[in-house]
Amino acid sequence: MYTPTHFAQTDTATLVAFMRRFSFATIVSQVAERPFATHLPFVVEHSEDGQVTLLAHFAKANPQWQTLEAQTALVIFSEPHAYISPSLYEKELNVPTWNYVAVHAYGQATLITDEAQAFELLEKQMQTFEKEYLIQWSGLPQEYKNAMVKGIVAFRLNVSQLEGKEKLSQNKKAGERERIIAHLAESPDGAARQMAELMQQKSV
Repeated sequence: MYTPTHFAQTDTATLVAFMRRFSFATIVSQVAERPFATHLPFVVEHSEDGQVTLLAHFAKANPQWQTLEAQTALVIFSEPHAYISPSLYEKELNVPTWNYVAVHAYGQATLITDEAQAFELLEKQMQTFEKEYLIQWSGLPQEYKNAMVKGIVAFRLNVSQLEGKEKLSQNKKAGERERIIAHLAESPDGAARQMAELMQQKSV
């Protein structure tokens, strides 16, 4: 990812926090000699020794899992984003741009073929995204749950490289950043308001 120095974010804890907050991401790898992408929710784990691990699952009918272990995959976490009007700058000699945050996670994936481990991964996802559902899940017939697990391919990806980019108008004057934050905070667009929040945090 092209990242000018003033937009780079290298703090692992900050990147992990972003990935956990915006956990619906895109995994990209090669399938039949072409880039192939699947959009998935990821559980993001960060161990005491610093290892970042991503957990998710494909539908079994999705061909991407079949070649996943043979290559380095890229998982892209990217939101929110917002259009920045040149009218918010002090000088007329400016052009429109777009503010956004993105994290690229590269790593080697391992398929989880053991059913017990696949169940464990599914329950980690439930715990992460809606822990209350675990009560309903525990009461479902085992035959139904077995059929669900047979229809997926679970995997874990050990991240070997993290790249973070925070394009939050850091290269603009303080007054211009304040004007942009105020403008975005009043937007009817939820993503723009989230961008205002992230910019405000960066300004503190």
